[in-house]
Amino acid sequence: MSTKNIAGKTIEVNEEGYLLNMADWTKEIALELAKEINLPPLTDKHWQVIDYLRKNQAEGVALSLRKVGNSGIVDVKELYALFPGGPLKKSALVAGIPKPASCV
Repeated sequence: MSTKNIAGKTIEVNEEGYLLNMADWTKEIALELAKEINLPPLTDKHWQVIDYLRKNQAEGVALSLRKVGNSGIVDVKELYALFPGGPLKKSALVAGIPKPASCV
């Protein structure tokens, strides 16, 4: 466990940079995290995915690429386009939730 200064706040993160406390997350933090992992500017579709992930995490729903792809928000191909190079890992990081167990 370590701390990181993100968007002017000191936040506890794990060794991979995922927030340890979902309550620390803000949209400003999400924007900073997205920049750090070289995502393009976040669009409405990015925010819809992020909101979906946060809602499901809060409800204790296990997340997977298939589940997000069947969400009605994006299909798997769109998710890869929005979060290239590891869509579920990157979207979870930006959403301020733990890395899903289905991610290696």
